[in-house]
Amino acid sequence: MVSLLLTNPRFSSSHVARKLPARENSKKLKANGLVIRGPRCAVDTPYGGGNLTKFPRITVWDPYKRLGIPPDASEEEIWSSRNFLLQQYAGHERSEESIEAAFEKILMASFINRRKTKINLKSKLKKKVEESPPWVKNLLNFVELPATEVIFRRLFLFAFMGGWSIINSAEGGPAFQVAVSLAACIYFLNEKTKSLARAFIIGLGSLVVGWVCGSFLVPMIPSFLLRPTWTLELLTSLVAYVFLFLGCTFLK
Repeated sequence: MVSLLLTNPRFSSSHVARKLPARENSKKLKANGLVIRGPRCAVDTPYGGGNLTKFPRITVWDPYKRLGIPPDASEEEIWSSRNFLLQQYAGHERSEESIEAAFEKILMASFINRRKTKINLKSKLKKKVEESPPWVKNLLNFVELPATEVIFRRLFLFAFMGGWSIINSAEGGPAFQVAVSLAACIYFLNEKTKSLARAFIIGLGSLVVGWVCGSFLVPMIPSFLLRPTWTLELLTSLVAYVFLFLGCTFLK
């Protein structure tokens, strides 16, 4: 009996019916309250992050209005607005690109304005120099502005000489420190002018002018601001160090 059923099976169950077309099956399933949806893949999701929040000002042309800041906003406000919006609309690619584009436009415009301001300032200074009297032009011909590194290096040297003089103020006068400072000034000037005679004249002149100015300025300082070991010679030498620094750094 079992072998007959296996060799020639016949199903008379009422649950097995004839194959229905796909449309008829879907109609019957819908009629019975069943809805079958096909599988969805990642391609079906909309561009830009699906259900993520979209930046509402994504098409605003003005970069300041797009970031929601005034045109006179400070650099801190610009960065703060950019970071806040990127955090709020994180994950939405088009929104992030729009925010970053507005931020870059503002930075570029700020850079261009700074450059124009710097150029205008140089042109104004140059124009004032050209309109100045002849004696001012001749005086400015003896002045130059070296590199920042050179300025700080020489400033450190003469500041060290001043500190050394103050430390040894109780033991003796600053004659040795003044002599070393004068020699350093002449060396720097000779390296710049390639003329030992010119370097010696400018260096010695800077020392004399500084010493004379110090002799007039130091007595005007109130005595309660000075230590007992700070003599008139020491304070005058400090003023001379300033003039030696200015002479070897800014004079041609």
